[in-house]
Amino acid sequence: MGISKDRIKFNVGGRLFETTSTTLANAGRDSFFGALFDDEWNLSPPEKDIFVDRNPDCFAVLLDLLRTGDLNVPTNIPERLLHREASFYGLLDHVRTAKWGPFDGNRLRLGDSVKGIAPGDGTAIRAGPDGGCCVAHGSVVHVLDWMLEEHCPINLDYQRVNDVGWIDSDNIVLSACERLGRGDGGMGLFSSSSGDLRYKFQVSHENQVKSYTAGALSFCPDYKIFASCKGRSNEYGIGVWDQITGKQTDFFYESPGWSLGDADKLQWLNGKNCLLVATLFPRKDNCYISLLDFRDKNMVWSWSDIGSPMAIDEKRVRDAIAMEDSNSICVVNEFEDLGFIDLRMYGGSVRWSSRSRLMKSKMPDEPCYPKLALHEGQLFSSMNDSISVFCGPDWVLTSRLRRSYGGSICDFSIGGDRLFALHSEENVFDVWETPPPPII
Repeated sequence: MGISKDRIKFNVGGRLFETTSTTLANAGRDSFFGALFDDEWNLSPPEKDIFVDRNPDCFAVLLDLLRTGDLNVPTNIPERLLHREASFYGLLDHVRTAKWGPFDGNRLRLGDSVKGIAPGDGTAIRAGPDGGCCVAHGSVVHVLDWMLEEHCPINLDYQRVNDVGWIDSDNIVLSACERLGRGDGGMGLFSSSSGDLRYKFQVSHENQVKSYTAGALSFCPDYKIFASCKGRSNEYGIGVWDQITGKQTDFFYESPGWSLGDADKLQWLNGKNCLLVATLFPRKDNCYISLLDFRDKNMVWSWSDIGSPMAIDEKRVRDAIAMEDSNSICVVNEFEDLGFIDLRMYGGSVRWSSRSRLMKSKMPDEPCYPKLALHEGQLFSSMNDSISVFCGPDWVLTSRLRRSYGGSICDFSIGGDRLFALHSEENVFDVWETPPPPII
């Protein structure tokens, strides 16, 4: 595009600034500055002195961001004020990009610790696609945007929230327990900004709508929602709904001797076009992991520790995650020992790797069960008050994230180029970010 080199003057709140249209073009067409120019980035109309009745200190910071790509905020400017001014100029995305860089588990630093969101035992924390998050505890879900400003909370009136998932930055799905005698429970789609219920997801069994408890959630690219379900009749299994319409499209019923409706974790596998379903100890006395193919209602792979020789509790699987690139499932026990199950072998054994024996750390009074996450080729495992990062084909421990307070980590989530860790003993969650790349 042709860019005019003419200098432009701004009078912002009584202070004069001078810049060029080349600099302002970095703001993009959808910004306040983009609206001042024609298609050739010439001022329209061609005035050279523009008055803006806004905060001049923030304008200076944002103008410097457009010039250099670097964000330097003086200590006398509150972050909330800068975000407000950036929103006016249409530069929030620029500020967000400058605050932290592309996610890298080995370069994470603590960006913030947020208190007062989840009093008591938190249920779950979920990272949003735009760098925000939501925190569930009891019957309440608190929603925060990427600036960590809280929106209207979602209150389910004493129905315990079991899981939370983001469809996009505007919509959140909640799964909840059924209330006996009320017919409530199940799942609902809520607005992330207002907290309003948009619609409920119903389960039909033998052409009748049934009340049910929804548990673990998962999503797939073709706009389907999966949830583990428990009903009063025979509605034990995995339900499937259309994200757009909210209508039930399928149901995989639990077979005798197996466990699906109590699943702790669901994970959609794009390459295999299957759903991982994991029911883990201590929810059940035994662990059940399976891959479900909904195209022909078939369980194409399964593993269980039923009948496995276990002299001590340390071999109990506490979490599981599928790793499609290596055709395996990674599992973890309460000592953060990683184990791997070969997906090419039906019902194979777990190959354990005792990396955590080198930690020599003291177990807390109330330890939390470890959780696993896989993100862009890096494996993450929470253990007590820290999160370990494993990399490479042999999953070597490369770094560990730890805070000095807050107690054990009961849940963590990665998304929007951030990692969120929810602590169990203190009313706090941590936000880990990758520093932005250096400006050359």
